[in-house]
Amino acid sequence: MKYSAQVKPITHLKAHAAEVLLQLSGRREPLVITQNGEAKAVLQDVTSYEETQETLALLKLLAIGTREAEEGRTRPLSEVGKRLRAGIRP
Repeated sequence: MKYSAQVKPITHLKAHAAEVLLQLSGRREPLVITQNGEAKAVLQDVTSYEETQETLALLKLLAIGTREAEEGRTRPLSEVGKRLRAGIRP
């Protein structure tokens, strides 16, 4: 995705807020807001934001699992299965 096509000055946002919000929802692409020629903020629709947060949470869980595996903090699958069937936390 090229962000260069989705860069607008803050004055554009101020003057066209409703239109910008409609475009964000429709395109589902973030909009970079500039102030005095410098990128200052990224605006995105709520659905995209929620998806991003869910993805980050899953990546964090994956990183934790990878770290635990590297540290040798694992259990055999058969043991985990037995504990789950018995209602004991793995």
